[in-house]
Amino acid sequence: PFAWPVVKDPVSIESLPAEPWEGSTDLKAEEFCRAVALGLFDFLRKSRLHGFTVSISGGVDSAAVTAICSLALRFAAGELGLSGLKERLGYVSQLHGMHDLPAITRHLIHCAYQATENSGKETAAAARAVAGAVNASFYEWSVQRVLSDYIKLISDGTSTDLNWNDHDIVLQNIQARARGPSIWMLANLKNHLLLATSNRSEAAVGYATMDGDTCGGLSPIAGIDKAYLRRWLVWLERVGPAGLGPVPELALVNQIPPTAELRPRDRQQTDESDLMPYDVLDAIERAAIRDKKSPQDVLDTLASLFPDSSGDARERWVRKFFTLWCRNQWKRERYAPGFHLDDESLDPKTWCRFPVLSGNFEEELSALGSGT
Repeated sequence: PFAWPVVKDPVSIESLPAEPWEGSTDLKAEEFCRAVALGLFDFLRKSRLHGFTVSISGGVDSAAVTAICSLALRFAAGELGLSGLKERLGYVSQLHGMHDLPAITRHLIHCAYQATENSGKETAAAARAVAGAVNASFYEWSVQRVLSDYIKLISDGTSTDLNWNDHDIVLQNIQARARGPSIWMLANLKNHLLLATSNRSEAAVGYATMDGDTCGGLSPIAGIDKAYLRRWLVWLERVGPAGLGPVPELALVNQIPPTAELRPRDRQQTDESDLMPYDVLDAIERAAIRDKKSPQDVLDTLASLFPDSSGDARERWVRKFFTLWCRNQWKRERYAPGFHLDDESLDPKTWCRFPVLSGNFEEELSALGSGT
């Protein structure tokens, strides 16, 4: 029969001295990076994998994941000492002869920038700078030849002239998917945990490519909204955790408007032009999913939160959110596991259940804005 473990000499929370960072005016930022960093380190230790691999794009999400990987090691070294960190990861034999944290970090964190002809010099420079700032191993290669081969394969096989005017989503998605095999191969080569970089805002509306940017065994920021991630990354650039300080190189990431870089550059693709402003998306998601408000009530909420926007824009945003939410539960079902830090996670495996395909809000959307 199963026996519950006996806790020896339990320590009450009240008896623990407060850490200096607990009095910070940036407490949420401090708590966030410490919680996710601890989760990452613990996941690595228990999985007995040999490090983290990230497909780094030069954007906010992959930069945040890379930075948190670094913080996981820095916090561990601070708490345990270098010898204690190596002892916790003692199964990684290569660490035994390393005597400084930068060398350990280079072995444990690997980042790859995988370019296509639509990738920009700005994002490549940003990815390179972030990886260098945190002492991660950095690789850079092009997947354009692989991508072109895929396009030719399907074009020839189906006698279809694939072009941006008629096949926009098809050509966007194959770029993201063309990066999947190589980043998985790198992770396998290094015996690493591949980290997915999708955030909660994108999960809500399905703004992610299955088997593309969702590749990974763990999705550490899947429960975090994009608007907060952007603010947190600015804080990390300028302030940083108490005792560790900022990462100024993140400025290159923070000054680039979020973009998937999947369309030709002359089309000037940005995430918010594809969707809606992220602060609006996150406000709608909280009202609709966390607070369970109807589309009409969400529209009324937006009117008070964003009074400077037009009524037509607000209605368009609400319609778009509910339509995409209903269509994309199947994607949320397939996300890698993530961390739960608050009451806003969309993880369907644990609590945020919803029909895989649904027309639940069609009738309400048809009446939206009519006052009925």
